[in-house]
Amino acid sequence: MTSKNLRIFSYLPNPRLFKSTIVGRICGVEIEIRGAKPNELSEWLWDFDARPLSKEDKERKNSTVLASKGFDNELFKTSEFLAAHPFGNVPAAFSPDGKTGVFESNSIMRSVARIGENTKNVYGFDAFSSSRIDSFLDSSLVFACDSQAYLLSLMKDTLTVDIYNSVASAFTVWLNGVERALSNHKYLSSDYLTLADVCFACEIALLYNEKYHKDQLENCKLDLLVNPKNYEQFPRSWRHFEKLVEHPDFQPDLGPYLRKLEDLGK
Repeated sequence: MTSKNLRIFSYLPNPRLFKSTIVGRICGVEIEIRGAKPNELSEWLWDFDARPLSKEDKERKNSTVLASKGFDNELFKTSEFLAAHPFGNVPAAFSPDGKTGVFESNSIMRSVARIGENTKNVYGFDAFSSSRIDSFLDSSLVFACDSQAYLLSLMKDTLTVDIYNSVASAFTVWLNGVERALSNHKYLSSDYLTLADVCFACEIALLYNEKYHKDQLENCKLDLLVNPKNYEQFPRSWRHFEKLVEHPDFQPDLGPYLRKLEDLGK
């Protein structure tokens, strides 16, 4: 094992990456982060040894140039990167030797908990509690898929009413489940903090990016999804989110990220 337990390559900042860094703090796992702003990643070599492209990197025969979802420019991905990450997306995590890739933010987060030997039982204390946490993580994926399509459409100025209605419906279904869960427990899956809560907080934080495009929504006569009506309809969910943001293991990531986005509403 190297001095780092895990290496992750991603665009920055990224709330879905925060899932892993938050759990890393809780479980004492050291994570090495490599990456840059989204519009800068086309000038990076996508690899275990991710780095800004050099002339030699561009000329390497084993580099593959591919377009990627969410990116307008072609991207340089090595054959080794694609072997470890067959879907070719970020965030992309690697074992210390770079040979094993772990992809999708919930799976990367789970790997951090396992590396940290699941201290504080953030990934459950037996097969059933762990599977219950997995159920919450899987349920979040339906909303996460719609929210990604929604945010990308805002970024590309291609939002349609159908896209908006789809994410609004998924958001409502998801928060209805969260409300019921929080009516029975202090946290989502139980009375203690787990990966389910980390995922919940980070997915909500990502949605706040819609504030960058509030003028576009207003022009379409559509409301921000994060709005006072939702606070009233799902009070437990928003209180829980606010509590998690202030948690000392969440605050280093979510605090600065959300403060920047909140400034857009002033």
